[in-house]
Amino acid sequence: MRTRVLITIAVAVVAAGAALAVWAGLRRRSMPPSIPSPVPPTDDAASARHRERMQPKKPQSSLAERWTTVDGIDVFYRESQNPPDAPVMMHVHGFGLSGRYLLPTAERLGDEFHTLVPDLPGFGRSGKAPNALDVPDLAHAAARFLDERGIDKVTLVGNSMGCPVICEFAYHYPERLERAILVSPAGGLHNQPLARAVGQLSRDGTREPARMIGVATPDYLRFGVPSTFKMFRSLTQYPSLERLLELHIPTLVVLGDRDPLLPPPHRVREVAEETDSHVLVVGIDGAAHAINYSHPGELSNVIRQFMADRPITDDPDSPGDARVYEVHRGVHHPPAKTDA
Repeated sequence: MRTRVLITIAVAVVAAGAALAVWAGLRRRSMPPSIPSPVPPTDDAASARHRERMQPKKPQSSLAERWTTVDGIDVFYRESQNPPDAPVMMHVHGFGLSGRYLLPTAERLGDEFHTLVPDLPGFGRSGKAPNALDVPDLAHAAARFLDERGIDKVTLVGNSMGCPVICEFAYHYPERLERAILVSPAGGLHNQPLARAVGQLSRDGTREPARMIGVATPDYLRFGVPSTFKMFRSLTQYPSLERLLELHIPTLVVLGDRDPLLPPPHRVREVAEETDSHVLVVGIDGAAHAINYSHPGELSNVIRQFMADRPITDDPDSPGDARVYEVHRGVHHPPAKTDA
């Protein structure tokens, strides 16, 4: 029973778990100092110490693990070992988490796209900004990370909070965003008020893989309580659905039918059909909120099809009973190419 409770709490933060701030504070008091908290470096020596302390003890995936500096903050990121001469694809993580839980999907795409998976400032192994960042701040930080890498145009893949960050990026830097992929886009009225979000988070925690606890717990403890409240407020007030329907680029939205933090796919289709959008909505039966982690085979297959403007079909090579299907294709979305 105790293990199930911990799994519920730790995994639920994938969505937007400000309601778990008290839990995080209590856990921080009881945890041994084995999970260091990132701090912003003040000079080269401090930066070197921070990077040495936060460097993973062993590689977490086949992607290369690297460091850079954005606005004076150490930023940890993963990148294709040998970036192919292909479109750049950057994966943007959710609330309280690092990019680690995105790796199962990102790794599958690393040979076909120049893949980047950063821990945005204040998250994961990266250093913290002097003040907690909100959704617009993170969108600007993502742009400056790309600036540092010398990248002008990008396709962004987000999960949960990463989706509002992408929408905000598109608002400020429309000329830099080639395509948008929004997986389980959290935020807005469906996650309000707080009591409702608590119930949604609790239900989602029981629907995610139990192994997520080993990924979510260290990340969330590093994120900390003060950052939680500001980010949760920014996230729940963000009009995610309205903003994504306003995007003027090919946009893929992927929804799990077991995700309690989002309206059901049929409701999203009803809303989408009211506008002349560029959005392609795809559902995955059997998936909850953290699709990038729980269903990487199905998701990476859908992303490949979307990037090539191919028809959305199920992936026969992915294990389990999950089923992929097209929910809605906006009138301005590129038509699916066929072999005929």
